[in-house]
Amino acid sequence: MAREQAAALAGSGKLGELWARIGFVLGAFVVYRLGTHIPVPGIDPVALAAFFDQSNQGIFDVLNLFSGGALQRLSVMALGVMPYISASIIMQMLTAVEPRMKQVKQEGESGRRKIQKWTRYAAVVLATFQALGIASTVQTQTVNGAPIALIGGIQFTIVCVLALVAGTMFLVWLGEQITDRGIGNGMSLIIFAGIVAGLPSALGGTFQLVSDGEFSPLFVVALLAAVLVVTAFVIFVERGQRRLTVNYARQQRGNKVMQAPSSYFPLKMNMAGVIPPIFASSIILFPASLVGFFGSEQAGGVSGVLRDISTAMQPGQPIYTLLYIGMILFFAFFYTALTFDPKEIAENLKKQGALVPGIRPGQQTAKYIDGVVSKLTLVGAIYLAIVCLLPELLIVNYNVPFYFGGTSLLIIVVVIMDLMGQVQSHLMSQQYESLMKKTNLTGKPGGGGRKRRR
Repeated sequence: MAREQAAALAGSGKLGELWARIGFVLGAFVVYRLGTHIPVPGIDPVALAAFFDQSNQGIFDVLNLFSGGALQRLSVMALGVMPYISASIIMQMLTAVEPRMKQVKQEGESGRRKIQKWTRYAAVVLATFQALGIASTVQTQTVNGAPIALIGGIQFTIVCVLALVAGTMFLVWLGEQITDRGIGNGMSLIIFAGIVAGLPSALGGTFQLVSDGEFSPLFVVALLAAVLVVTAFVIFVERGQRRLTVNYARQQRGNKVMQAPSSYFPLKMNMAGVIPPIFASSIILFPASLVGFFGSEQAGGVSGVLRDISTAMQPGQPIYTLLYIGMILFFAFFYTALTFDPKEIAENLKKQGALVPGIRPGQQTAKYIDGVVSKLTLVGAIYLAIVCLLPELLIVNYNVPFYFGGTSLLIIVVVIMDLMGQVQSHLMSQQYESLMKKTNLTGKPGGGGRKRRR
């Protein structure tokens, strides 16, 4: 269907806007990748690379994944768009529990702009705190007696914080431009571009391990087959829907009573998308990484206890696995509750004269939809936990590169599916506009039909 639409539009020259949007996205990717190679002033890149090679990765892997390798180079875009995403979640929480925020949200376009402005301010605050943490950590680290920061004190702190916050807000602006002038969700596409940019090096490192004898060719073939199976499983579940049958009231036209039309209301199996694993990974690894930073290497005392906690919170450990599953379940239900309101859906169905068969309109319908959504969310959370944890076991036990992890694979597949849906919707809208012009229903001069002159 999409190919037929594309062929028809190509013949009418209507694909120019789509290609322009795709070109804008690709150009934004180039700007983003160039920015990830601009280092923060006052950093010794050799000492920094040695520090990352020797350090216990923890949250570094997660943040480095989402920043497209910018954190490992400590570029001005090392924080990526994660502060903005965290700020967006905080604002969504406030709009759900704070009455004043609910009123602002109900103001329409003006309310949306206010919330978006406050989200940017919150992103600046979060980025500032994270930048202060990175600046203080970098100043205290040395590699073979050589400091990572070439300049110290308040001067480096100010320079590092300003550079990192400016890089984050530039990425936020770039993501908004992609959403407005390009195609797809800009923030998701920026994270997607960072992950995809690291795939060639991950593949090269895997083949290097094969040539060194650490991996057998059969193991690599099995790994690629597993990636394909997981990808197919993700596509199958992400396209999965629970269709609630909806009947509308009968219509009477003259003396005839028309049969009540029947339709369905689709409910996705995984409504939360990739948000639960992203925030679960960040939150569960952040305390362990702080302990690893500030705990000493001594074996006894308080520092020894902190070191044991840091070890227990690393990927592959039982405590980490249990907490990770619990966090995914929590964020799946939490984010679904923020973005989906069964009462609003039931009220809209009631206003339209529609009802679910066997369920009374209003409160009973809302309760029924809430029960169905809760079951779907539980299944979706279990699916996310399986997809994210199984590749983690390969990473921990077989030293597979982190880019083959479940979170990265999930983000790539979901973003590509969303992008394909956006392209198909754009093609359908262009075809519909062309049809309206041919039938002269748009009211624009030069339409399909000629107006008669009297």
